Amino acid sequence: MAPDRIFLETQVEEVILPTNTGQIGVLSNHTPLLSGLDIGVMLVREAKEWEAIALMGGFALIKDNKVTILVNDAENATSVNATEAETRLTEATTAFEKATTPKEKIETNLALKRAKIRFQISQ
Repeated sequence: MAPDRIFLETQVEEVILPTNTGQIGVLSNHTPLLSGLDIGVMLVREAKEWEAIALMGGFALIKDNKVTILVNDAENATSVNATEAETRLTEATTAFEKATTPKEKIETNLALKRAKIRFQISQ
């Protein structure tokens, strides 16, 4: 769920989540868990097909064979234009390299992480 909508609601065989401490895989009967999510790629396997979804940070709750994910934003790989993603990655990289103050570095680093993830799933 994103702040303004339910992004995805389906049954899947496996989920790989980008947590703040690394990736975790979730299969049936996973132990209950609450985890922070980093900006990264969530992989979802349904009937031997993998789907890549860009997550822009949030939280995941795993309980009773359900995964509930609350995110700031999410985007399917199929909805990302590869050329636009590459352009935004270049712009974000340039902005990060030009940042001089600590505040600018933090802001441009987050924008760069988002741009990298969008570019990654577009490939």
